[in-house]
Amino acid sequence: MNLRSHAPLQHPGIQLAPLVDVLLLLLIFFLLTWNAARNENELDVKVPKASAAKEKSAPVGDVVVNVKADGNVVVNRRTLTGAELTDLLKSLVQLNSEQAVIIRGDEAGAYKNIIGVLNICTEAGISNVAFATAK
Repeated sequence: MNLRSHAPLQHPGIQLAPLVDVLLLLLIFFLLTWNAARNENELDVKVPKASAAKEKSAPVGDVVVNVKADGNVVVNRRTLTGAELTDLLKSLVQLNSEQAVIIRGDEAGAYKNIIGVLNICTEAGISNVAFATAK
């Protein structure tokens, strides 16, 4: 003998509170990663401070060259040799003769590493070079 009534099963529906929580967390995550990726900054490169520095983001199209303390050169999260950097910059100059380069040199690195990147820029035909500092 079955005493339970045969009530039709109802779908519980979509729970909105957990859905909104997940969407907000994803939005925050993507905003933070997008901002870091937009600047093309290497997190382990600590640029020197300048008291007269003005905060300015790199315009779209500028190449950001990160020079680490050990002398490694990183562009777009790829470690490049001198020849690879020269080829990259030469190809960019062919597309845009006014190509700008921003050099982010680590404050603990040797000055000769920055001069090496400046020489590569000169060989590639780039004259619009800027140095990044922290405020």
